[in-house]
Order: sequence, then structure tokens, then C-alpha cells
Amino acid sequence: MEKNGTTHRLVIIIGSVREGRFGPVVASWVAEQAARHGGFDVQVVDLADIDLPLALPAAPPALAGDDYPRPAGMAPLTAALDGADAFVVVTPEYNHSYPAALKAAIDWHFTQWTAKPVAFVSYGGAAGGRHAALHLENVLTELHAVTIRDGLAFPNYFFTWQDGRPLDPETPGYAKTLLDQLAWWAAALHTARATAPYPA
Repeated sequence: MEKNGTTHRLVIIIGSVREGRFGPVVASWVAEQAARHGGFDVQVVDLADIDLPLALPAAPPALAGDDYPRPAGMAPLTAALDGADAFVVVTPEYNHSYPAALKAAIDWHFTQWTAKPVAFVSYGGAAGGRHAALHLENVLTELHAVTIRDGLAFPNYFFTWQDGRPLDPETPGYAKTLLDQLAWWAAALHTARATAPYPA
């Protein structure tokens, strides 16, 4: 699980900024599972703490590169994405998709996602946020990220969590599968990026 004697840098993104959101509870549990896994240095990034305007500069970040003019309040997010070897996106489902704040965070960046693995942990009503995760797969594939097949989905989370933890005793095992796959891809893609520039 390690690369050069160190763990992979995992950024867990809380994708909802809605008042009363459940995302921080889920992200805290995921961070606990990642720390227990042992293959990651974990950082949780809460988009509610980031300046995320919806109006974007004229030139897309794919073309502007390091000169892309981002708000100063976005610097912590950009630094976290730059330094990450892997991501877990924690998202609810809003109207069959994912939150606008999460789309803004993605769209303000480009190379920060490239050739890095992304796993999804979703929550919601009957669908458990799966529509949001499917839409995110399409978006992040466009940014040359590698999406992990075995995500986590929590249907009807308001009945299936208690005291900050999912009630299903099998869930930590599912989380381990996700984290094992994420660690494998993090190591493989870190080596690939160090060996040769990605041909985007």
C-alpha cells in the first residue's frame, strides 16, 4: 500500500454545502476507515469552507494551466487537489444529480484531477445517491481521472445510520474493498505520472 516508504495522500471532499447536510458525518466515517486502512495520509476538505464562485474566467483551466486566475479563498482547495494521490468524493443526490458546489469545485480545476483515482461515497433516499455518482463518473472521466468501480452508496441514510456510523455491519468490509482499489490505483498512477507526462 505504500510508495517509497510513505502513504498515499488521500483527499476526502465533502460535496454538499447545504444547511443541515449529512455529508460531514459520512466524510468523518470514511476518514476513520481510511486511517484504519493504513495506506493513506488523510485530509478532509469541506467545500462549505471554500470560496467557490459560479462565474468562471474566460479561458478554461485546461489551457491556462498554472496561470489560471482563481480566487484567493480557493487556494486551500487547489493545494489539496494538487498534492493528492487519490480522492474520495462524498456526495448527496439533489434532483437526480450532484450539488452545484461540487460541480464548481471540479470546473475550477483540470490538471489537479488528471491521472489520479477517484472513488465515490454517496447518500440519499431510495437510490442512495447513485445517480449523483454516475454523473460524476462522466464528468471526472472527461478530466482524465480514473474512477473506481466499487463505491459506497447509502440509501435512506436517515434510517440506516446511528451515532455517526452505518448500522449495516458489512459496511466496513465494503469500505475496505473501495480503499484497497483506491490504494492500488494511487500507487500505479503515482508511478506512471513520475515516469512520464500524461498525454492529455
